[in-house]
Amino acid sequence: MNFCKPLLLACLLVLGLPSQAQAFDLQQLSDQLARPEVIHGRFIQEKHLRALAQPLTSKGHFVLARNHGLLWLLQTPLQQDYRMTPKGIARRDGAGWQMLPGKSAGAEQNRLFLAVLQGDSSGLQRDFELKLQGSAQAWQLQLIPRSLLLQQIFTQINIEGGSLVQRIELLETQGDRTVMTMQDSTSAQPLSDTEQHDFAE
Repeated sequence: MNFCKPLLLACLLVLGLPSQAQAFDLQQLSDQLARPEVIHGRFIQEKHLRALAQPLTSKGHFVLARNHGLLWLLQTPLQQDYRMTPKGIARRDGAGWQMLPGKSAGAEQNRLFLAVLQGDSSGLQRDFELKLQGSAQAWQLQLIPRSLLLQQIFTQINIEGGSLVQRIELLETQGDRTVMTMQDSTSAQPLSDTEQHDFAE
């Protein structure tokens, strides 16, 4: 399983965009990226492979915490927990959280994820050409890779949302496509004791 791509997708869930009278721009988007403390929600991910008629579907829950990182809790077709923090990506096994190797394209995606999570628009603009259109209630953001490493992975990333992100699509260089649909996303719940413990380990 490629765990980096779903984590990169999930990193974009922090968008919560209020009604604005003026034109909606990247600075407002950047400001909103840094605002939510915690977001909980469910995800459905569909991996469309050229060789398969039907997409590979996975489902689970996520917890995105501004001051901690991301818990990515895969439930089907298998159960597997991932955690992404400034230290890197970890996977939970019977012995607890185990850090995964960081010298790879996955490490670059980890850095990109944290830039989005922290609302670092300057970091994103170093790696992508950003094209935003629409309003705070219905917007679309297109990311075109600038860096050679990301160009080897993605041709384009498309994000759509209203008050929160609703859909993310990754178009990959080899012709495959990943679509993430976010459901029941809320910023109203604080971290539970269990979630705080998971981030602290």
